[in-house]
Formats: sequence, C-alpha cells, structure tokens
Amino acid sequence: MTNPVKTIGAILDKQSVVFISSVDENGMPNTKAMLAPRKREGIRVIYFHTNTSSMRVQQYRKNPKACLYFCDKRFFKGVMLTGTMEVLEDPASKEMLWQEGDTMYYPEGVTDPDYCVLRFTAEQGRFYSNFSSENFDIG
Repeated sequence: MTNPVKTIGAILDKQSVVFISSVDENGMPNTKAMLAPRKREGIRVIYFHTNTSSMRVQQYRKNPKACLYFCDKRFFKGVMLTGTMEVLEDPASKEMLWQEGDTMYYPEGVTDPDYCVLRFTAEQGRFYSNFSSENFDIG
C-alpha cells in the first residue's frame, strides 16, 4: 500500500458503521457496532460520541486497550486499527463533536452528564483487500 493514510482514510470515511472492541474485567474482548466516527485526524486519532453510563466507557476507563474495525462490504475490504481509547468529558471535547439532533441521545444537551467523547489513538493497523492482508504502522 503506497499511501496508507489516503487508502485507509477513504475506507473509514465511507462506512456508516464501525465495530469497536474493548476488554472486559475477565480480559475477554467485547465488540459492538457504533455509528461512524464524527471526526478524525488522519488515521491515527478518531473520535466518537457515546453515553457516559455505557458498559464500554466503564471498560475503557479500566483498560484503555481498544480495536476498531471498518468493513467495506461492497468491495470486501477491511481495516483493523489497534490502540487505546480515552474517555473525554471536558466541555471543549463535547462541544467539538456536538451536532444538532444529538438531544435524541443526550436530552440535557451538550452538558448532559451522560454524554462523553471517545478518542481512539491508533498504534498499528492491518488492511485486508484482494484476499490478502498487510500490516502497517501508524506514526
């Protein structure tokens, strides 16, 4: 892959769903589907919004190890990113991701205590396409 940021970024931007994984108290992986990220900085830093009260947030607070998987079903391509997830509750982070209509999830608005931002920082990646996989570093 000649330009991982461009190739991987194009896949990330076209997906409406991403699978995120955390580690539970027994050291087991837990995976769930999430809405596509609201913001990204290249392919290294990716932001999501979620409920502060969620099981996933509690798991990331105890163990920040995380994995994201983006799947392009149409062309049978996939991108796995491994790294760490931070739970952000500061006003600037919450304002950064807030969109009109988010009161559907967070009735009290941008200051809702049950609204937080997840910031994923990738360390490694793996790209699948054309029946082969390739690891890549993110730096």
